[in-house]
Amino acid sequence: MTNPEPARSREQRKQDVLDHLEKDEDAWVSTSSADGVPTLVPLSFVWDRETLLMATRRTNPTAVNVTPAGQARIALGHTRDVVLIEATAEVVEGADLPVESGDAFATKLNWDLRGRSAWVYLRFTPYAVRAWREENELAGRELMADGRWLD
Repeated sequence: MTNPEPARSREQRKQDVLDHLEKDEDAWVSTSSADGVPTLVPLSFVWDRETLLMATRRTNPTAVNVTPAGQARIALGHTRDVVLIEATAEVVEGADLPVESGDAFATKLNWDLRGRSAWVYLRFTPYAVRAWREENELAGRELMADGRWLD
């Protein structure tokens, strides 16, 4: 294994996280059922209004799981550039989605689900964000706590 790059500053890590949120299209989403059965799925997303907006069929475990618990973990990047997000989650019906949010989703992902009753949007609001590349960044990996970016 080669020597890792020098650790990034908190400001650089935050900017790198925001770049992932703006540019990436897919994330791993982890939820659990009311009785604790975990589910991990990849979903496409758009960063909209300081939240991650995703969509799935209303009967899929991820949509069912966020209804009672309202919690999720989301991972972006690969194992040498991790962004780990803990978020509250809510189901949003297409008819209740702000037009700008639906437009942003459809534009970025070339996929418009509004008006499809079998589908729902999921809005994930981050309350904790951690990011690291190598062991030398573990100490400063916490970038958001209690829903606020750390200085």
